[in-house]
Amino acid sequence: MFLLTDSLAATGVNASPPLRIALLGYRSHPHVGGQGIYLKYLSRALSQMGHSVHVLSGPPYPELDPQVRLIKIPSLDLYSSPNHIRALRWRHLRSFSDTFEWWTMATGGFAEPYTFGRRLVHYLREHGHEYDVIHDNQSLCYGLLELQKMGLPVAATVHHPITRDRDLALADANSWGHRLLIRRWYSFIGMQQKVVRRLRHVVTVSECSRKDIAREFGRGEDQIHVIANGVDTELFCPRTDITRIPGRIITTTSSDQPLKGFGILLEALRQLRLCVPEAHLRVIGKLQESGRNQRMLRQLGLEEVVSFCSGISDSELVEEYARASVAVCPSLYEGFGLPAAEAMSCGVPLVSSDGGALLEVVGDAGLLVPAGDSGALADAMHRALTNRVLARALMQLGRKRIEQAFCWQRVAQELTGFYRNRVLVGV
Repeated sequence: MFLLTDSLAATGVNASPPLRIALLGYRSHPHVGGQGIYLKYLSRALSQMGHSVHVLSGPPYPELDPQVRLIKIPSLDLYSSPNHIRALRWRHLRSFSDTFEWWTMATGGFAEPYTFGRRLVHYLREHGHEYDVIHDNQSLCYGLLELQKMGLPVAATVHHPITRDRDLALADANSWGHRLLIRRWYSFIGMQQKVVRRLRHVVTVSECSRKDIAREFGRGEDQIHVIANGVDTELFCPRTDITRIPGRIITTTSSDQPLKGFGILLEALRQLRLCVPEAHLRVIGKLQESGRNQRMLRQLGLEEVVSFCSGISDSELVEEYARASVAVCPSLYEGFGLPAAEAMSCGVPLVSSDGGALLEVVGDAGLLVPAGDSGALADAMHRALTNRVLARALMQLGRKRIEQAFCWQRVAQELTGFYRNRVLVGV
C-alpha cells in the first residue's frame, strides 16, 4: 500500500514541467506538532524534485529550506502572548478576523483555522493565479471552499479526524464543566466536517485515517487518496558514535492530550521499575505545569526518573534517540505515528501501541501492544531492555522498514502524480 508502484514511473512525473505549488498551514513550526514537520519535509522534497514551492503559514512560522519561500499570513498569535486577554489592541477592532480570533479565544474556543482561511482568501484573490496547485495541511477552513469556487485547484491533507482527539478528551474529563470547555474548544470540527465533504480533492496518510475520515466526516473512502508520510532517512539514522544509556526509554509528546497515552506510559514505567530499577524515561516535549499528567508524575513518585527536553533541533533529537535503549509510542490513536517512524529510522528498538495507524507503520518491526494496556506496555519494554538479541533484531528491522517504505522522496513523487492526474484535471 505504501510502496511506490511501477506504474507511477510511467506517468512521467519527472519529465513534465515543474509545478508552482502553494502549501498551506495555519500554524507550522515543527515544535508545535506533526503538521509543522509535514510541511517542512514535504516542501523540501517537492522542491528537490524541481517544483517551485511556497509555504503560506500563520505563526508560529515553519522552519524551511532556503529554496522554499515562506509567505507569512499573520494572525494575532494569542497563544504566544503572556496575557491572552490583554493581547487585543484597538487597531485589531478594525478587522473582523482579528476581533473574532480574540473573542473566540476569550470564550474558550479555537478560531485560528477559520481566521487563517479568511486571511488566506484575501491574499490569494490577488496571487492565486501564481500557483498550479494549492495544497492545504489540515486547516480545513471555509476559505478553501471559497478558493475552490474561484476556480483555483485546491487539495487538502487530513492527517486524521480531530473528532478522535475530542472524544478521547471528553472520555477523560472529570466534570461537566470540563466537558463543556472541551466541546467549546473543538467547535471548529463542524467547519472541518463540512469542508472535507465538499472539497474535490482530499489526501490522507494511512488506511486507518481513510476509514476514520469516511466515518466521522461523511466522505466516501473512494474519494480519499492515501499517501503515507515520510521520514528524512539521511538525518534520522543510527549514530554508532554515541553510546546508548542502559535503561534509557525515550518518548515524544507535544501535548497533554489523553490521545497521546502519556499517563499510560507513566503507569507502565512504575510497573517496569519493580523489575528493572535502572529504567528511566526521557520525554521530548513538555507538560502543562498543573495538568493531569504532571500530577500523576508526582503521585507515582516518578519525578526523579523522568526528564523533559523541548525546543531542540532535529539533529539534537537524533542524538537523543541514539542515547536511548528503547523508544516507546503509547498513543491511544495516531493518524500515522511520525515519532514511531523516526525512532525506527534511527535504529532504536521500538515498543508501540496498536492505536490507529501505528499497526500500519510499525508492522513486524517493533513490539506492538494493545492501546491503553499499561501492563502489556511494561512487559514489552522489559523484553526490549533485557533481551539483547531481540533488541538488535528490532533495530535492524525498524531501519530497514523505514528505508523501504517511508521516505520523503516517495511522498513527493506520489503527490506530484496526484496533482497532475487528479487535481489539475479535475478528477
